[in-house]
This record gives sequence, structure tokens and C-alpha cells, in this order.
Amino acid sequence: MSLPHTIPGVWPASIPSSRFASLIRRELPDLAPPGAVALLGLPDDLGVRLNNGRPGAALAPAALRDALARYAVASPGGWSWPPTFDAGDITPAAGNDAASLDATHQRITAATRMLLERGYFPIAIGGGHDLTLPFARAAILHHRAHGRDVKGCVYFDAHLDVRPTHGSGMSFRRLIEDCAISRLYIHGFSDLANSAEHLTWFRQHGGITRDDPAGVAEGRWKPDCPYIASFDLDVIDAAHIPGVSAINPAGWSVRDAARWVSRLARDPGCVCFDLMELSPPNDPTGRSARVAAHLLLTFLQGFSQRGGT
Repeated sequence: MSLPHTIPGVWPASIPSSRFASLIRRELPDLAPPGAVALLGLPDDLGVRLNNGRPGAALAPAALRDALARYAVASPGGWSWPPTFDAGDITPAAGNDAASLDATHQRITAATRMLLERGYFPIAIGGGHDLTLPFARAAILHHRAHGRDVKGCVYFDAHLDVRPTHGSGMSFRRLIEDCAISRLYIHGFSDLANSAEHLTWFRQHGGITRDDPAGVAEGRWKPDCPYIASFDLDVIDAAHIPGVSAINPAGWSVRDAARWVSRLARDPGCVCFDLMELSPPNDPTGRSARVAAHLLLTFLQGFSQRGGT
């Protein structure tokens, strides 16, 4: 299957057969096997730069592939990995302005919709958090076209990302305004990182803020309808993951983040998932990419318990 606007992902030349990454298939069948997952790289950080943030997230897909090649066994005990395919990387549109960002967004939506039409569960790796907008939009449009009304959103982020201007902080405002998403839960929200204006707007449009890292507090954590899911890595403490676009000095532990990712993965109400804002140049040690790989693997492990898309 030829996916529009993509190029093949780059992997290390040699991956031991004992590693999970050796199982990831590079060619996409026209029809996905049951329970198949497709990884789509979103190597673009124009939105971050338009927000005057720290660039580097464009290198996230390559860094994650490199980390995956060195982490996780191919044959875990008691369960099996879901069929996993590498759908390649989106080729961003040329330019450095809002129109260029919109053009890249259109490419992401087109490629993701094709994956969904062929039966794959899509997982995106990025990239500026604005890229959640076109990725999730594809899932929303696909499922609505097939009679499943996706109106919910669960995301993990220190920031609301409801800015009215183009940039990495635009995604959830546009999902509300353009895609009729009306039931949103944000986990890891920081009072210190969001304006009163944005918080008021968010709550007026169906948003609920939560900060329950361990996932033990009473109350709902997700909407009562199908939902898109997004994980901004800046919800994790900078001590664990300094390689993100905006570091968080008071974030979650990796263990807490992994528990939430596993919960999402096991829930059939979750129709897509992304890991965003990994910024490898801001962490020369490479441990941030390894944390991102751990969360991706955790999602795949949980997803294997669903038995399908």
C-alpha cells in the first residue's frame, strides 16, 4: 500500500532478532490484519517555532525508532505484541508560515484517513502538538463516516493548547471549533502554565481539568463516548524527560504516565493515540527518546489486550 505524502522511516542498519523492533513490518498490506497498529511519524516542529518554543521535535520519529531498536524483547512472557507496521514519515510542506502549517496538516489528515480506511489503528509520533489536530481530525471524520460519533477527547498535557493563533498550542481549540469535540478531559494540567482566559474558554466548551498522576482519585477520567487520545510528553517531569519542547519542573513520574497510557490502550473507546513534543536535540543523553519508547511499548502491550481496533 502506498501512503500519500510519506517517505519510509529510517531504522538502524542492524536490529537484533531478540528485539521487538525486528518484528515491525516496513510494508503495509492493503488491508490490515486483525488488531494491527500503524506507526506514523510526524517530523515537523513549525508549530513549535511559530509559538517561539524550543525547536527539535521534527527529529522525534527518527529518535524514537532508534530507541525502539534497542529496547523491549520480541517474545515477552504471557502475551504477544499486536501486528505493528511502520507507515513512514509525513513529508512536511515547504515554508515557515501559517499557510505552510495548514498544508502539512492536510497531508497528515489524508495519510491517516487512508490508514483508518484500510483497518489500521493509527499511532502518531511527533512533532509539534498542533499535529494532533490533523491526526485526530482524520480519526473523527473516519469514524463518523462509519456511524461512530467521536465527540470526546482525553489528553495529557501541562498546557490546555487552546490558543486562537497558529502554532503548537492551537490543536484542542480547533478540534472543538472545527470538529465538534465537546467532551474533553485534560490530565496533568498546570495552574501555573495556563492563562485565566484560556481556562475559562476551555471550561465553557466542555473541558474538565484533572491532575491525578496515580489515577486513584474518584470521578470520571474520560467521556462517555468514543474519544481521541493524545499524550504530550511535557506532562512528565523534566528530571525524567528533558528532551521536550517545553520542560516541566513539576511533572509526573514515568511510572504514573505509563499507567495512564496502559489504561488508554486497553479501552476500546480510544480511537487513535499520539505521543507528541519529543525534542531529541534538547536531550543529548537520549533518555527522553527511551522514555517515549517505553510509553509507546506500554500502549502496544495494553492494546494487545483489546483484540482489535
